[in-house]
Amino acid sequence: MYRLLEKVNYPSDIKDFSIEELKELCAEIRNYMVECCATNPGHLGSSLGAVELIVGLHYLYDTPSDNIVFDVGHQAYAHKILTGRKELFRLNRKKDGISGFTKRDESEYDVFGAGHSSTSISAALGLAKAAEFDGSGRKTVALIGDGALSGGLAFEGLNNAGSSKTDILVIINDNNISIDRNIGAIHEHLLRLTTDPTYNKIKKHIWDRLGDGAIRKFMQKFVVSTKSNIVSASGGALFEAMGFRYFGPIDGNDIAQVTDTLRRLKDLKGPRILHTITTKGKGYAPAEEDQTIWHAPGMFDPVTGKRIIPSRPGISRYQDVFGEVLLELARQDSRIVGVTPAMASGCGMNILAKEMPERFFDVGIEEEHAVTFSAGLAAGGMKPFCNIYSSFSQRAYDQIIHDVALQHLPVVLCFDRSGLVGEDGATHHGVFDIAAYRAIPGTIIAAPKDETELKNLMYTASRTVTGPFIIRYPRGYGEGKDWREAGFSILEPGRSEKILDGKDVAVIAAGPVANRAAEAGAEYRDKTGKSPLIYNIRYIKPLDEDMMQEIFDRCDSIITIEDGCLAGGLYGEIAEYAAAHGRLIRIKGIGVPDRFISQGSQSELRKECLLDREDILDTIAKEMQEVRKKGQKVLESQN
Repeated sequence: MYRLLEKVNYPSDIKDFSIEELKELCAEIRNYMVECCATNPGHLGSSLGAVELIVGLHYLYDTPSDNIVFDVGHQAYAHKILTGRKELFRLNRKKDGISGFTKRDESEYDVFGAGHSSTSISAALGLAKAAEFDGSGRKTVALIGDGALSGGLAFEGLNNAGSSKTDILVIINDNNISIDRNIGAIHEHLLRLTTDPTYNKIKKHIWDRLGDGAIRKFMQKFVVSTKSNIVSASGGALFEAMGFRYFGPIDGNDIAQVTDTLRRLKDLKGPRILHTITTKGKGYAPAEEDQTIWHAPGMFDPVTGKRIIPSRPGISRYQDVFGEVLLELARQDSRIVGVTPAMASGCGMNILAKEMPERFFDVGIEEEHAVTFSAGLAAGGMKPFCNIYSSFSQRAYDQIIHDVALQHLPVVLCFDRSGLVGEDGATHHGVFDIAAYRAIPGTIIAAPKDETELKNLMYTASRTVTGPFIIRYPRGYGEGKDWREAGFSILEPGRSEKILDGKDVAVIAAGPVANRAAEAGAEYRDKTGKSPLIYNIRYIKPLDEDMMQEIFDRCDSIITIEDGCLAGGLYGEIAEYAAAHGRLIRIKGIGVPDRFISQGSQSELRKECLLDREDILDTIAKEMQEVRKKGQKVLESQN
């Protein structure tokens, strides 16, 4: 099944392959990806489409000495398989396995990490400049695709690279636009002409003979203008105007054309762009037919393509709760609109899009724009719900402060995938949002403990918001609440919920982990007859000061629990409040420690961070014991 692939461990092993052997290798890599991803899910579609580009790059470039910089990393599976991680790929995205994205400390071939999008061109420009400084002659290629070119950072990189005259090749992996066959021959002719070594040698000789005078400038302007008009049908004029030489488009799934083109472009100088057309899901029929689903399909039968969808009857995913509630709120209020940066199906906003397309805005992979666009909608009297994955919201931090909070604009920011997201790993964990955003004046931050609370927080935000209103909730399934039958209720900002009465030790929990705290507290009470005081804080900001006063009056110890970073998060907030009010009280935090957490299942990672019921119970028991010891010492000292 893998006649060639079994012999390939590193790029050096394919250097002497014929084109026919490379074609066969590409097919084997695809089969291997499908086989592995069928039982160990990953981002399949994008990587299937990029196989020939990656094989061609490793075939012609001297990696890892030469630099290949990936964008997003969704498309890098063939790269991992070719660079010493073929067997490890079976543990892709697993705990203690390899990352689903490029990662510098995983392999010397991963020259730059890529989990979020639109970073490749800026990073590649930096690497290319570094190569200029050390005189190594290293080549640098940025491979950008999967919509990443729409991100603002990509255009910032293009703008700088185009004016720098640095030796850099940017490959656009375009898997959305077809090539019109009527003009295919013209494009191929232009491609072969402009990449031909003899043509480029003569061109350089002519420019050198013309010198730096007015005649040369006039001729260069004329040539650029003429060439831009010719290639403008494929979008080349834009890149030429930014200072790049544009080549293509070519068929990025034709290994012969890919290798021939790369060979011609490799030794050209200056900033160049190669436009390639690929098919997302290439070579696997189900993935080609439904590219959205097969971007990350989960488990499936590799022979039939039938997806194996985990079933939890009667339990909704948080993204579905968000989507259905948003639609219901939009039916009630004509000013409510939905905004998302290319995550419509992932966050559930496709539900609104289907019924009310005129009130749905997918702005592409542009988080900064999504927030400021939402701010503009709010300034115009609308009520935008802007849904961004928590880790992606980091890119819009300035916009949230400058464009929303500073102007007191009513934008509801729904942070899906907050907390530990699982197999996507460190680049995607939404663990920094509490710490990042609670310092912003006038911002409300809420964390629902279940589906019904998410529904009511969205309703509250739609009725009471006067500035940024953040609702953070996790990836995956809820608690199994019958939220559809529950009526809407206003949950007053700054009011928490007592979920277990008790004393001595107070537990303050944010989000669904409050349910695990309640379970652990009830189990401790049943075993010992004593009960900790447990609160679902509900609103991290503003803080419930009545709750804090009750805790100070009845408890000697506080445990904070959050699916987020301890540093600056809920733990930091409670510690700051106690210090500011002169309260000497023991405070222990359970949450994400001060380090980056790698990939693994959500349950494995929560266990690692002591966020499961058993570890919370153990922490409660230890704290209750410490309080009793302290009380005994006080009694002994009094006696």
